[in-house]
Amino acid sequence: MFSPEYEKRILKHCSPEARNLFGNIESSTTPTSLDRFIPCRAHNNWQTNFASINKSNDNSPQTSKKQRDCGETARDSLAYSCLLKNELLGSAIDDVKTAGEERNENSYTPAAKRSLFKYQSPTKQDYNGECPYSLSPVSAKSQKLLRSPRKATRKISRIPFKVLDAPELQDDFYLNLVDWSSQNVLAVGLGSCVYLWSACTSQVTRLCDLSPDSNTVTSVSWNERGNTVAVGTHHGYVTVWDVAANKQINKLNGHSARVGALAWNSDILSSGSRDRWIIQRDTRTPQLQSERRLAGHRQEVCGLKWSPDNQYLASGGNDNRLYVWNQHSVNPVQSYTEHMAAVKAIAWSPHHHGLLASGGGTADRCIRFWNTLTGQPMQCVDTGSQVCNLAWSKHSSELVSTHGYSQNQILVWKYPSLTQVAKLTGHSYRVLYLALSPDGEAIVTGAGDETLRFWNVFSKARSQKENKSVLNLFANIR
Repeated sequence: MFSPEYEKRILKHCSPEARNLFGNIESSTTPTSLDRFIPCRAHNNWQTNFASINKSNDNSPQTSKKQRDCGETARDSLAYSCLLKNELLGSAIDDVKTAGEERNENSYTPAAKRSLFKYQSPTKQDYNGECPYSLSPVSAKSQKLLRSPRKATRKISRIPFKVLDAPELQDDFYLNLVDWSSQNVLAVGLGSCVYLWSACTSQVTRLCDLSPDSNTVTSVSWNERGNTVAVGTHHGYVTVWDVAANKQINKLNGHSARVGALAWNSDILSSGSRDRWIIQRDTRTPQLQSERRLAGHRQEVCGLKWSPDNQYLASGGNDNRLYVWNQHSVNPVQSYTEHMAAVKAIAWSPHHHGLLASGGGTADRCIRFWNTLTGQPMQCVDTGSQVCNLAWSKHSSELVSTHGYSQNQILVWKYPSLTQVAKLTGHSYRVLYLALSPDGEAIVTGAGDETLRFWNVFSKARSQKENKSVLNLFANIR
């Protein structure tokens, strides 16, 4: 339709008969005076009337198949819906996020026995403030909507990017035979030997061989600097090795049974054993001068982790207990007894001060979260399988868990919603071993199928919604 001003200029050059015709059309108020019906959009409640249209064919197999083939996501559908509302309904939506938040708040109920549209002759052209000479086929609001930044969908590959053979990797739930150093070197205990694999050069070297002593490796752990590795043994002693010199620098006795768990705190090494003791020793001094024994567990200690601020040590055992220790007492400061099976999987959150996650064995299958600042339990999720390991992402509030009986899966979780981001399968045995790469993007998992599998599961970009507590005294100078 022409604008009123342009229409008047045309009428000046028309014959009287034409002026009468245009005058009749302009003064007419009923659709019967025209040869066709023109919908008047200005006086229709399109939001409500649109809901009255029968959409029974929207879920047809052809439509669903087309959507799958095009890879249409929920966000794509929402953006397309907003674009249509802008062009057809004049909704003036310029942000998909805002529209998504309001979508659930507004419910449209179609009015009964009402026509979908009204028909009358338009009396005034409305441009809605848009430029009639725009080169774009859509309105300015729709252009802004299409230019708005969209968060890229993160896709986690369901297949490992590398698989290594690991012969003689033991299928024992209580051992910890894989660790990844800050210098990007992987230590793996295979039978009676410890092997080092460089992620930079893919070179494999043998660090030590315990076969002359008729011994086997039961745990390995790198220190924070990545230049020293501790090796726990079946006979109960722990050896400390300088990797650069390929030399044993210390041998720590004291346990009467195998050492299945190790944890470093600077130069202090904590070791947990089947003899139920946790022993803390300074590897730089003679053994008896710095030994500190922690008694509390009634069965084998299979999990040890220091908090990010190095103030608290969490320990899990085959007695279904989870203990938290400090550096000033030989008794646990906190005790958690909610798990119904062995607690091997332990992980401190690097993003939330005092947040501890733990996982239970086959009879428990749950991941539980604890506020160690108050000693109170927080959340719990049933994973459906034995929880073998836990590890937090360094860059976002996500964590990965590995599982045994009966699904042998790897799960990536979003915290605190505890929604599953991804489920990875591939191991044919229990996924008993887990280590996080130094850059925080990849993980390596090991199982009794004698393979090591490398997965890209975490994003390196730091989350913008990460909360930093001002009460965290260990993360700020003042």
